[in-house]
Amino acid sequence: MFRHGLRVSEICRMKFSDIDLETKILHVHRLKSCNSTVHPLYKGEPRAIASWVAARSKMHPDSDTLFVSERRRPLSRATVWLLVQKYAQAAGLDALSIHPHMLRHACGYNLANRGADTRLIQDYLGHRSIQSTVRYTALASNRFANLF
Repeated sequence: MFRHGLRVSEICRMKFSDIDLETKILHVHRLKSCNSTVHPLYKGEPRAIASWVAARSKMHPDSDTLFVSERRRPLSRATVWLLVQKYAQAAGLDALSIHPHMLRHACGYNLANRGADTRLIQDYLGHRSIQSTVRYTALASNRFANLF
């Protein structure tokens, strides 16, 4: 969710057909009238996904849904919320009231802090309006670093 700036519903709806391990790409189907796009799979992702696909095919071979619960049903938004809170607590971050959408915001802030162009961040996150994106660049401490 962090690396690709995914919303909870986007991860819950992800299908096997959205991933091409041969070309190492992920088809991101954005919701909320955002622009869908294609992302490269980054370091370690293809191998992790291939391992999950092998395990997943034994759990519920008839479904195209990529992520399923222990009950072998597509992940629900509530389950993702619980998982994120569980991992936040394990990391000692439970006092921060961590929720899944924070991962999407963290992606935007990370890209801005690494010097990514605002339009690139807009495309990556699927924002139709640049106004949704400028919030990430406004807080980037290095935004004026290379002006002169």
